[in-house]
Amino acid sequence: MAKPAPRPEPIPLDGQLCFSLYGASIAINRTYKPMLDGLGITYPQYLVLSALWEGDGQTITDIANRLALEPSTITPLVKRLEQAGFLSRQRNPKDERQVTVRLTDKGKELQRETGCLTDALLRKSGMTVKEIIALNEQVRTLRDALASAIAAQ
Repeated sequence: MAKPAPRPEPIPLDGQLCFSLYGASIAINRTYKPMLDGLGITYPQYLVLSALWEGDGQTITDIANRLALEPSTITPLVKRLEQAGFLSRQRNPKDERQVTVRLTDKGKELQRETGCLTDALLRKSGMTVKEIIALNEQVRTLRDALASAIAAQ
């Protein structure tokens, strides 16, 4: 009877890219939290607003696709942002299932106030703008490659 193959040694957490990215994401969120609290929004709400700052007048589905989330996750975020006066929602009269989201003046003005997030990230990370951009490009390349591989399955 053949002996079973030896099990490989587990990779320590710090050697696992997924754990490093997870930890970095948590650290960034903790860096942003006090500033976002001061602006009256959460990080997921900031992401919704960021998608709208890229292009106003998107549907819930468009925003969900941009953020790689389900529309059912976006809807409550949008409702809370509307209640806070940052955006408005309007149903498509031709298709009631479709909701278009637009920034209000208050939502547009908030974009200027979020520059503090990038400043804090640079200051607290000790990295240069060039280093942050290069890291972001690498992470996006990884994300896109994995998303493509998953979609091809």
